[in-house]
Amino acid sequence: MRGLLIRWCVLTLAILLAAYLLPGITVGGPFSAFFAAAALGILNALFRPILLLVTLPLNILTLGLFTFVINALMLMMASGVIGGLQVRGFWWAVLGSLIISTVSWLSTSLINESGHVEVISLHKRRGRWE
Repeated sequence: MRGLLIRWCVLTLAILLAAYLLPGITVGGPFSAFFAAAALGILNALFRPILLLVTLPLNILTLGLFTFVINALMLMMASGVIGGLQVRGFWWAVLGSLIISTVSWLSTSLINESGHVEVISLHKRRGRWE
């Protein structure tokens, strides 16, 4: 549970970072970003798997690049639900979803369920990585 809350806060910071870096995305404040992160998490949990399955042929054809379009649609849907988050167009949503997805991927990769940062270090011994 602690890991979920930490990743939620990291996703909130990612939304604030996207709003800071991109003029096409605005956030009303930290609480709006916090609720936008919750809405984005719920939308990604409910609708993203269905959209990925429905668009699987197109996703295979574009070598996975259509996933960025799906992430942008999820961000635009979250902006429709949360009044404090505004995305001014599709391409701003694509750029914002790139930033948010990258930070979210890093937090999911590095933060385990108990909320601790987990890093795997490899050492080369006798010609093999262990």
